[in-house]
Amino acid sequence: VQLQASGGGLVQPGGSLRLSCAASGFTLNRPAIGWFRQAPGKEREAVACLSTNNDITYHPDFLKGRFTISRGKTKNTIDLQMNNLTPEDTAVYYCATDLAQASSYALCHSRPTNMGQGTLVTVSS
Repeated sequence: VQLQASGGGLVQPGGSLRLSCAASGFTLNRPAIGWFRQAPGKEREAVACLSTNNDITYHPDFLKGRFTISRGKTKNTIDLQMNNLTPEDTAVYYCATDLAQASSYALCHSRPTNMGQGTLVTVSS
């Protein structure tokens, strides 16, 4: 299982960014896959998860609809669209999966077994 996140960078407050996760080594039609983030000095938290067998998504309430997970246009990719970014969104973003977990909700409330290298998102003026 390999997961490679990309698309991070510097963005101004209020801006948008789209991250992409390229998955390989497994088929994107069974396990859930999600995006997690970790800011300096903070616990890792889930920001969005998708069930690849039925495309049901889960987004935590605290994001207030600003983030959206979806399948990417390229095969075996999962994207995270982030809008109205704030400095509090600054973190390293990771995509993750657990081959034994099909539920997007459950994945987002777990500690995934497979987590790829992250991509840094910095929100600053």
